[in-house]
Amino acid sequence: MYNKVIMGAKKTIINWEANEYIQREKGKVWYVIFAVIVLAFIALTIWLKDWSFLALVVVCAVALLLYVMRPPRKLHYTLDNKGLTEGNHLYPYSDFKSFGVLKEGSHYCIVLTPKKRFSLRNNVYFPETMGEEIVDQFGERLPMEPVKLDLIDQLIRILRI
Repeated sequence: MYNKVIMGAKKTIINWEANEYIQREKGKVWYVIFAVIVLAFIALTIWLKDWSFLALVVVCAVALLLYVMRPPRKLHYTLDNKGLTEGNHLYPYSDFKSFGVLKEGSHYCIVLTPKKRFSLRNNVYFPETMGEEIVDQFGERLPMEPVKLDLIDQLIRILRI
């Protein structure tokens, strides 16, 4: 993990690398249950003779399987006076109304709540050793609010996706 903090007269730049998401372990039982559910949906669609829904079930099952088998990418983050840069994309502080810190097992995450009503929250994982600098930098520009996992996040955690 690459960690770097540069402090200047009016400028603080924090750099780090982290995975884009937490990869949860899935055993053989998970794949068996997944296959049983997919086969049940396929049987239901054949019984109903709904061929377009059958195609949708197959495509969704393949896409989900490819997604859960793909390892997370290592992303480079930069936090400066302009905002948060993820790779080459800048997220200005003005796009967010608040932030919060979430701990998932041994992983820490900044959750950025967008101002736009139907935008998704941004989750940014960071190393525990850099947590104080990162939280302080966000705290200077955004209000900190407690965050909870929403229904979709809880479902993803239960399903180990």
